[in-house]
Amino acid sequence: MFISVKLDKMKRIFLILLVIITAESIHAQTGKGYSIKGVVIDKLTREPLTSVVVSVYNSNKYILTDSAGRFELKDITGGMHRLKASLLGYREFLSFEFMLTVNGEVVNIELEEESLRLSEITVKPKADPFRRVKESPLSQKSITIQEIERNPGANRDISKVINSFPGVATVNGDSERNDIIVRGGAPSENRFYLDGIEIPTINHFSTQGSTGGVVGIIDAALVRDADFYAGSFPVNRGNALSSVLDIRLKDGDLSKNSYKFTIGAYEAGLNAGGRFSDNTTYILSARVSYLQFLFKALKLPLLPTFTDLQFKIKHRFDKRHELSLIGLGALDNMSLNEDTGGFERNEYILSYLPVIKQDVYTIGAVYRYYDNTGYWNFIASNSFLRNNNTKYLNNQNNDPQMLTLKYRSSESELKLRVEKIINIQEFRFVAGAGSEFPHYRNETFQKIFVENPVTVDYNTSLSLTKYNLFASGNYTSANEKVSVTFGLRADGSDYSPQMRNPLERISPRLSASYQLFKNTFISASAGRFYQLPAYTVLGYADNSGELVSRGVKYTRADHLVAGVEYKKGSSLQITLEGFYKKYANILRSLNDNIPLLSKSTVYGSSGNEAVASDMDGKSYGAELSARLYIGDKFNFNGTSTLYRSLYKRYGEDGWRAQTWDNRFLLSFAAGYRLPGNFYAGIKYRFSGGSPYTPYDEDKSSLVEAWNASGRAYYDYSIHNTGRLPAFSQLDIRIDKDIYRERFALKFYIDIQNALNRESIFPDILLSTGTVENPGAPAGEQRYLMKRIKNSSGTILPTIGISVEF
Repeated sequence: MFISVKLDKMKRIFLILLVIITAESIHAQTGKGYSIKGVVIDKLTREPLTSVVVSVYNSNKYILTDSAGRFELKDITGGMHRLKASLLGYREFLSFEFMLTVNGEVVNIELEEESLRLSEITVKPKADPFRRVKESPLSQKSITIQEIERNPGANRDISKVINSFPGVATVNGDSERNDIIVRGGAPSENRFYLDGIEIPTINHFSTQGSTGGVVGIIDAALVRDADFYAGSFPVNRGNALSSVLDIRLKDGDLSKNSYKFTIGAYEAGLNAGGRFSDNTTYILSARVSYLQFLFKALKLPLLPTFTDLQFKIKHRFDKRHELSLIGLGALDNMSLNEDTGGFERNEYILSYLPVIKQDVYTIGAVYRYYDNTGYWNFIASNSFLRNNNTKYLNNQNNDPQMLTLKYRSSESELKLRVEKIINIQEFRFVAGAGSEFPHYRNETFQKIFVENPVTVDYNTSLSLTKYNLFASGNYTSANEKVSVTFGLRADGSDYSPQMRNPLERISPRLSASYQLFKNTFISASAGRFYQLPAYTVLGYADNSGELVSRGVKYTRADHLVAGVEYKKGSSLQITLEGFYKKYANILRSLNDNIPLLSKSTVYGSSGNEAVASDMDGKSYGAELSARLYIGDKFNFNGTSTLYRSLYKRYGEDGWRAQTWDNRFLLSFAAGYRLPGNFYAGIKYRFSGGSPYTPYDEDKSSLVEAWNASGRAYYDYSIHNTGRLPAFSQLDIRIDKDIYRERFALKFYIDIQNALNRESIFPDILLSTGTVENPGAPAGEQRYLMKRIKNSSGTILPTIGISVEF
């Protein structure tokens, strides 16, 4: 959610900042630079390695490790860097990308011993920035810290970084929500992990029953790197149908404490990191928003506020035992602003949007034990969500008779998982098991209109157990020309008899990759994946409190993917992939006879209604992507996707467009390092028009119908038969870094929609509040309706500042 500020006001702020930055650049001194230090150890034995050559990637700066495996590179200029490490008998190593600033950087390196067979090979594999996960040779992209920190239009929100990846779209090109559409799949089909701990949501004001929201919770300052999977999911990452985002956090510095203060587009934050003891480190982030003051001044209908907290504590007992504690929490409050300047569109939003209060947190522990063949992970976490939505007709909250929605819901999940990772020469094995113990509660009072006015009033409580087993094996030849992975996963739940037996939901997956030519790989994968319906579905009850969804099934998706990858050294990667996804048991809304997932991008909650598992779906398409790195000066990431996303009921002949059947996506992002520690970035996105459903004007005009929802109803008999115009947006960003011996300053200016493109949506059908036929029976009375234009899009400039010391 962003602030639209008049350009004449912003110009004055820009000019002031530019004067300060330019003056600082003129007098800037390079100083002695900063240090990068760490320890290099053997990945299996955990013993330090001596005489390892550690160098700054793409530079002539290098050093050898001492007898304890320690190294320290000094006088390194601030900015984005990687480290490369090499030692005879070990695979070459390239580190994650990191931002070097005033507090230096700690990079601990684990080298993997070469296969005995590799000694016979004259051309050995070299590390490069296009990291390939062995188990997922395609449909996987690594996300660097530079892509998160300096992505134009993203404001350091990892969800908005992803929307320029191959096959990824947003709902109607909407920049105000983080609903991620991956290869034609719904936002509810995505899963998120933080250092191996599953996070139910990574967004503020999240949609319960889905994964979308408004603003990201994850603070980019704590992120080391991430992997994004659009297919070929690892076996220990379950319940996903479209994507898995695996985020890894940094560790604190054992030598000193550091602090960073940031003012961003919509929040102020404080970061801290360092040591509690000789073996214990920590990182911490706390942020608070100030959107409510700006929104009120601009007379917008929403007054959102949020606060979030994130931390990681890591303790090393010895070289083989370590424990990480991870926490993430948020408090969200969205109230209404009735002083909206008389704009009809704002009045319409006020007529249906509820007051939303949410509390969400996840806290977990990861205990890792290293043995001589690999390591064990023991993972335990607890997640909680409280979601309260309240709405009064015409916002008359002092009149109990005007109450139309009182939604009080909570979800809690205790999750346990154990997994063993084994590395033996060219083979890698993963095996484990997990169990989850969710509890769901819901008290709902809601006035709705189907064919007649209906009052939903129920109180339900649901507890269940989920369990899974998984195993996979990978073979990668010593020269890395051939890689094959096979895995199995089984999931079950005691929610209903048909869900109890996990052997009825075996999820096989197979992937293979082969180096066809010197720089060219061909790859293919096939897999079956299952997802349990959301707790809002499983816990939905009728007015007597009886659960009505006992007959639902796991949703199933079968993936087929094939592709080719071309790499030229460490500078260029081009990939072409084709995909086909076949869905079964898609949930259908019994009220509206459409896929339930079509409603998963609304504020509040999705899924608290009667459904049936009787729809099929499919999506298919092709993706072309290119990545280019020219040293640390220039980078480019471009993608193009052609796809279809369709559904139908069992027994139907024809396919219908899904809500996110955009058909064509195009995006590119580029960045260039300028003299004086300036960095310029640009991002362009184009999306074909999304389908939309026309209004049911006859139903919407009924007084009883309108009063129940405060908004117009769609004619779902012609679901998604309309199509919006195409969407496009250009974002520009300028960063300036100022490095000093004791502190570092960072400024950025970000301009979204720099071309001022307008997004066109269907006209809003709105009640005038005047009853056309006041003498008719109550069930036949109708409001006089009107239509207002519905469009969005303006230049959105934002400024950010951070101070690190």
